Amino acid sequence: MTVADIPKVDRALKKEFKAHSAPIIELIESQTKDPFCVLVGTILSSRTKDACTAGAVRRLFARAKTPGKIAPDDLRRLTRGAIEKLIFPVGFYHDKARHLKELPKVLKEKFGGVLPRTVEELCELPGVGRKTANLTVAVGFGLPAICVDVHVHRISNRLGLVKTSTPYETEMALREILPVRYWKTWNSHLVSFGQTRCAPTRPKCEGCPIARFCKVPR
Repeated sequence: MTVADIPKVDRALKKEFKAHSAPIIELIESQTKDPFCVLVGTILSSRTKDACTAGAVRRLFARAKTPGKIAPDDLRRLTRGAIEKLIFPVGFYHDKARHLKELPKVLKEKFGGVLPRTVEELCELPGVGRKTANLTVAVGFGLPAICVDVHVHRISNRLGLVKTSTPYETEMALREILPVRYWKTWNSHLVSFGQTRCAPTRPKCEGCPIARFCKVPR
């Protein structure tokens, strides 16, 4: 795959994306229209399957003053133990509960209680790395950002679009070559594709709509 192939590959990925359920973070955004809810959902989703994340989000958000739409004040009034029980069994739920409990305090101290819109500022919040920050910017705020998780890293390399060793290197490489109009959707399309077809092992290559662009021997 070359940079010139990006529009064709994106069209194929978009068609595949529409044929399957949207990733959990896109569902949270469509239901809440709230960047803070997207941030919380993204923190919970790290190293956790969407079905498990969905259950944790549903239980946690149901405890909010406005059911289905969590706010900093809701997290502030919940104990860390209560948060742990609500989000279990997401991966690393102890750490995530601690981060969520700390989040309102740090948000108020550093940003006056207003969720920042930049990747660098979001990374100052507890439990927020570049992947979470980029996804919050792109999905929560609808601004250009390239979120790179294991799916985006793996598939971008399989296609030969980049030759990188880590998700961070992939993000930096994609920033150089991926047209900005694809930044917000590249993650969504590749995450869905990675979950449904282009798995880490035994990918479903037969009938793959972008097989002709792939560099992996079949």
